[in-house]
Amino acid sequence: MKKLLWILCMGLTLSGACFAWSPWGKKKTSSKDVSIRLGIWPEDTLTADIEMHEGYVKTFSKIYPDIKVIPSYYKYATDTFVPLAESGQLPTIYDTWFTEPQKIISQGFAKDITAEVKAVGWDKKMNPGVRELLSKNGKIYGVPRDAYALGLMLNVDLFKQAGLVDKDGLPKYPKTWQELAETAKIIKQKTGVAGFCLLAKDNAGGWHFSNIAWDFGAKFEVQKNGKWIAQINTPEVAAAFQYVKDLKWKYDVLTADPTNEDWGTGFRAIGTGTAAMYIAAQDAVNQPTQVNGLPVTSLALEPLPAGPKGQYSLMGGTPYMFSPDATSEQVKACLKYLEIMGKSPEVSETAVAGMKADAQNRMNQGIPVIPPFPAWSDAALEEARGKAEASYRNVDMRLYNDYYTMVTKSGNVKSEEPMCAQDLYAELTKILQAVLTDKNADINALIAKAQTNFQGILDRNTIK
Repeated sequence: MKKLLWILCMGLTLSGACFAWSPWGKKKTSSKDVSIRLGIWPEDTLTADIEMHEGYVKTFSKIYPDIKVIPSYYKYATDTFVPLAESGQLPTIYDTWFTEPQKIISQGFAKDITAEVKAVGWDKKMNPGVRELLSKNGKIYGVPRDAYALGLMLNVDLFKQAGLVDKDGLPKYPKTWQELAETAKIIKQKTGVAGFCLLAKDNAGGWHFSNIAWDFGAKFEVQKNGKWIAQINTPEVAAAFQYVKDLKWKYDVLTADPTNEDWGTGFRAIGTGTAAMYIAAQDAVNQPTQVNGLPVTSLALEPLPAGPKGQYSLMGGTPYMFSPDATSEQVKACLKYLEIMGKSPEVSETAVAGMKADAQNRMNQGIPVIPPFPAWSDAALEEARGKAEASYRNVDMRLYNDYYTMVTKSGNVKSEEPMCAQDLYAELTKILQAVLTDKNADINALIAKAQTNFQGILDRNTIK
């Protein structure tokens, strides 16, 4: 009955012609073709992923022969997005970061898809926190591809070399930031490589640091009387920067030059064994393994350490959004494609097949097959995904279970700062670069300057 209602709800009209969703395998016809440009198509170097998508298109075309799928790979970047959007060149569907939707929505570069999402009931299945990130004034502008929560990625081989494993060979990971400094020091003494890879080259440095600072009690911005107020110049932020400074000058456990470390080099350090620990999330386990050659059995993902004021995991992710020029029919067609990919909350036979194809591809490519962070809050979906992935599981989940326990506890996961997060990260990275290159850097003076800079940015960019 539920399936029947879903099919009826998904009836839609293309220029007056009926285009009803029906049981898989039966072809439909319409009086007018629809085409969709998939900005979510894999980049050219990911040949296995392209083959997987070509399989999705083959299935899609059998079911929906009147919808034309056009590969249109686009990787979101802040410096290219606005020119592309202003010139009307956005693909029908594209992905971005969870820090960006409110800005994109306010600029008019995303389509309101409330009606299309509600028609299939996806609004009720979306993780409430994720739905809030993708909504404005009660309207929904995107659906999640996936979400992530930061954890502590470990090179298990280095922990073994340093004698930091238990009787079962599982790594004795640090539970607090102070323990991380001490653990990193032991690893460097025993193995000669960096105990911890800290980023300080670009905005990723500020992004990671913000999570550390939360554990020291920091809160980088607050809203008072409708105005956003920067909170960088505080004792809590100063304490977090002092901790990071000590990692370099007191404990000497970092890679040679953190100002040359970015998101990609951090994974290379873990994957090639030049660092033992790195802040990362479950959605990027392909980076040290598939990309950098680390065997899946040599990777672990544990909870981020706790600080003196708490233990938090920064939640972010990747949403799918739609060109403001997309028609309702094109949006509905894209939602159908997402279902075939297994990237929707549906658990139809075809959706489960997409989940299995994705899990098999990860296994074949030497990527840990682990559960996603729940961007959709639907028990039936989680059960179906678990069953779909079970036969492809290629890791000892004891290397991941504590991470999942931590990030699924209420209150442990925090969304990124709501206003101008990327600008905040840029300011924090400037301070990181200063304290990691100058042993005598004045933290109080640096955070005072950053406070002034970031407040100016907030004043200029407040979203009404």
